[in-house]
Amino acid sequence: MSRDLQPLVEQYLDDPTPSNREAVVMAALPLVRSIIGKISVPDHLLAAHEDLESVGIVGLLEALDNYDPEQAQFATHAYRRIRGNIIDYLRSIDVLSREKRKKMGAVQEALSSLRQMLGEEPSDEDVADYMGMAVKEYHDLLRDAQCRFSLSLSRPSEDDDHTMLDVLPSDDGTEGFEQFEKASTQKHLEDLIQTLPERQQTILGLYYTEDLTLQEIGEVLDLSAARISQLLGKIQLTLQSKFEEHAH
Repeated sequence: MSRDLQPLVEQYLDDPTPSNREAVVMAALPLVRSIIGKISVPDHLLAAHEDLESVGIVGLLEALDNYDPEQAQFATHAYRRIRGNIIDYLRSIDVLSREKRKKMGAVQEALSSLRQMLGEEPSDEDVADYMGMAVKEYHDLLRDAQCRFSLSLSRPSEDDDHTMLDVLPSDDGTEGFEQFEKASTQKHLEDLIQTLPERQQTILGLYYTEDLTLQEIGEVLDLSAARISQLLGKIQLTLQSKFEEHAH
């Protein structure tokens, strides 16, 4: 896709006609849809796929208007702008209740406590039992957490302006994310990821390095997209709890 997109972008820069601009948008739609497909969209009236696609296209056009071909490939340049627009929009309509936010914090504490008690990563059943809730309720909570997964990864930490998203490892400069300049922080996150169960590490790799959508990851692992969403939510809460353990 990026190989087909770049010549169209350069053609538009040489001849910025409406038809050339439209050609760029059409060629970049798979990129926009891929970014949307990696987010478990909340059940919200304003979060229909068409709404998110429109928001992503606005980001795409903004990226096109300020693109400098001397700096990077267009797909690399546009990825963050498109994704940033979608994340900002989802934040603006985020209606997660205070009760659910509190429960997510309780899950982090439960994961940390059970990890120390069991000496290994707790199962969903372990956490649900520890919190006194049904497994289905816990799974629903994990899906809510994944709906906020990209939002929290894109939020700067309290210590500096960098985000967890910036330190997630990736070998692909076009489809992945820029590496964080503080190598010690990146190394710590990589070490934490290595402590996750193998399947969770695989999901992270498919989600970030391979840039697959939730549906595509589900097809690879023979799981539903909803289950992948739950697992990503659990990964987020697990990494957050481990970061807090390290900080303390």
